[in-house]
Amino acid sequence: MIGASSSLFRLGRAGYILAREGVFSIIAPPADLPTLPRLGLAMLRLLERRGISERNKGERLSAALNRLGPSYVKMGQFLATRPDVVGPELAQALSSLQDRVPAFGMQEAKKVVHEALGKPIEVLFEHFSEPVAAASIAQVHKARVIDADGVARDVAVKVLRPHLAERFKADLGGFYLAARVIEALHVPSRRLRPVAVVDTLARSIQLEMDFRLEAAAMSEMGEISKDDADFRVPTVHWDMTAKSVLTMEWIDGIKLNDQEALKASGHDLKALGETVIQSFLRHALGDGFFHADMHPGNLFLDRDGKLVAVDFGIMGRIGPQEKRFLAEILYGFITRDYRRVSQVHFDAGYVPSTQDVDTFAQALRSIGEPIHGRDASEISMAGLLSQLFEFTEVFGMATRTELILLQKTMVVVEGVARMMDSNLNLWNTSEPVVKRWMESNLGPAAKVKEVTGGLASLGAMTASLPEMARRAERLSASFDTMGREGMRLDASTVAAIGRAEARESRSGRVALWVIALALSAIALNLWS
Repeated sequence: MIGASSSLFRLGRAGYILAREGVFSIIAPPADLPTLPRLGLAMLRLLERRGISERNKGERLSAALNRLGPSYVKMGQFLATRPDVVGPELAQALSSLQDRVPAFGMQEAKKVVHEALGKPIEVLFEHFSEPVAAASIAQVHKARVIDADGVARDVAVKVLRPHLAERFKADLGGFYLAARVIEALHVPSRRLRPVAVVDTLARSIQLEMDFRLEAAAMSEMGEISKDDADFRVPTVHWDMTAKSVLTMEWIDGIKLNDQEALKASGHDLKALGETVIQSFLRHALGDGFFHADMHPGNLFLDRDGKLVAVDFGIMGRIGPQEKRFLAEILYGFITRDYRRVSQVHFDAGYVPSTQDVDTFAQALRSIGEPIHGRDASEISMAGLLSQLFEFTEVFGMATRTELILLQKTMVVVEGVARMMDSNLNLWNTSEPVVKRWMESNLGPAAKVKEVTGGLASLGAMTASLPEMARRAERLSASFDTMGREGMRLDASTVAAIGRAEARESRSGRVALWVIALALSAIALNLWS
């Protein structure tokens, strides 16, 4: 009761702050929203502060969620990955959400590092700066270490916010309450499973607050991209990394959101934009593992002209089926083969077999055709996804979280690439990577590899045939003996039954014999 009251109070406070910052004015209510909630939404809009309408959607959302604290910032960032839940327009506004959470004090940071690594900062580092960046989960300090060879190296030390787990736990209670109310009052929303959405958020936050997992993701991505000519990730200092502290290589580079510095650097920004898209697709299609938070604040251009990614708290994984699904869909849109794209949806089980392939292909054509023959700057990926998500409900498609995260990342990646080149075309830039993947995995060479794999499996099965035959012969002999002589029980089994009979009642003894007789009957039936 106390927990529910606390959650209700927190939600009330959150609603008031969202109303004051004008967030409810940018939310278009569903057409089927009941009259009472619609009236409540209209009343909340009356609480807006003066002049708030002059600010854009992203600014309003950032102001409101940062006032509410880290939990709500993470919720906003998470919902940016779920345009199927909040709509593509609001998801796009949320994707520009910037953490503006104040940094916590140096004494607190030093305490966290000491407790995590077992030594004071003065022993671990030659130098440890004031925070250089602060976000909802952690803040970053620049430090200097002396390596085993006596060489001084600059590192970035990411320190978890104190008492963050307790704060998230309290706020999640409010999120769960809101999700249950939505499911109870708005039946159509149940298809999107709001409570399950909060479950996913809770799991995501739990993983993101353990920096050992982020370090592992960074290490894995480093191995995947070690041969890339245009992309790399910082190296991890494992000896100075723990659950609440992550130490990594310091990146001397230009953030991709610093347009003036990028232009002054003299690097080819058009090529950089292509690198952003193609590196993402290489990792997603090639290894099924990709950075799922590639906003410009997490990307750097280093001195060698390489793209460097940081902040690996949110990662995406897709399996072989999803990789093929992505490649064939992209290639189908590029080549305007909508029938094939439609069939891929059905083959993967994303569209129920009760739907019609050709009708779905017609819907996909209405999405794909507008992008052909138009200037690249006129094509809105958010608009295309908006139509796609409309069709998911019409054709009964189930929500696929891993694909939604993939699609969201594509939208963000395209946005970053267009910051480098406003006329960059996602489809033309994607084609070389997608085509190469198609040739390697679906072309003649792939078919030969598949046949070779099948022959190897057949060979392994053939080699095991003698042993399989011997087992079948022994099994047949056992059934033959049981058929002629009945089922024989060994001495230990008979003794066990005797002890059980002595302990149990008459009904228990009858049950044991019934089981034994049933086994004998089964054996006789098998033999006959």
